[in-house]
Amino acid sequence: MENATHVNWDEKILPFELRVSDSRGRIVRLDQTVNDILAQHNYPKQVESLISEMVVITALLGSMIEPRWKLSLQVQTDGPVRMIATDYFAPSDTDKTASIRAYASYDATRITDGKPFDQLGKGYFAVLVDQGQGTKPYQALSPLEGSSIAEAAEAYFAASEQIATKLVVEHGETYMKDVGTQWRAAGMLLQHLPKSLKSEGGNPDSEKELREHALRKDEDWNRVNILLKTVESLELLGPYVSPPELVWRLFNEEEPAVYDARTVKFGCTCSEERVRQSLSIYGVKDIEKMTTEDGKVTADCQFCSRHFELDPATVGLEAK
Repeated sequence: MENATHVNWDEKILPFELRVSDSRGRIVRLDQTVNDILAQHNYPKQVESLISEMVVITALLGSMIEPRWKLSLQVQTDGPVRMIATDYFAPSDTDKTASIRAYASYDATRITDGKPFDQLGKGYFAVLVDQGQGTKPYQALSPLEGSSIAEAAEAYFAASEQIATKLVVEHGETYMKDVGTQWRAAGMLLQHLPKSLKSEGGNPDSEKELREHALRKDEDWNRVNILLKTVESLELLGPYVSPPELVWRLFNEEEPAVYDARTVKFGCTCSEERVRQSLSIYGVKDIEKMTTEDGKVTADCQFCSRHFELDPATVGLEAK
């Protein structure tokens, strides 16, 4: 791997493994990426905070999917912030750059001065993995639980995937000379993937060995969680502590191993072709209803705000 002292860790995802506790993890820093995403819309501060948290979680989870796959996360609620949607597009190979995008739908009249998570009501946390053409997307959801989106994601993994997962997300606005006020965002993920008793050379038919094995693995997971709780905000956000150094600081007795960092940036897949495809299911009467006084069919990308204007005669079922 590249020398940690010569790497700009912004917009990077660092995978790592803790061999003693049979755990894997990720660290991500997304300062520019988050600012690029937020710049596409004029969101209230509480909404920006929620999007920042969601983007960090998406990057952490997205870096685990296979090349060319797409991970989508959604939070939908009955609160002032009705929906937050994110997409992570895995590159063709792990040494290429992944892209991520996000947007939120909200009722500005209902936004309060309370905490960002208070802007979410009752709802659910959803995960969708698209493996590409010719495959059926995987989709699952769980109730929106906890006091943060990170806690809701942890609850999803516990209920739907039966994988012990812990997330720490730090984000907020900072002022930098000659730059102004910008968002900084970072996060760390840990997952416990304990080996089976059989793979360790034990006897899976022995009740005593099974109990001892389960107890040992619980102790392993509890131990690394205690260590994770000691991470400080500035350590995670950087820039003075690099992610490899942070892994060593926190988990030096867990036989940590770090792997090649992966790069991610803001990116949107919208195009005129995709707009035409989405309109191809509508008949002439529907297209007429969509046509403006200027004689155009218009569409705006929810993620990047790109504006499209199309000739109504060229879209829909009866397009010439």
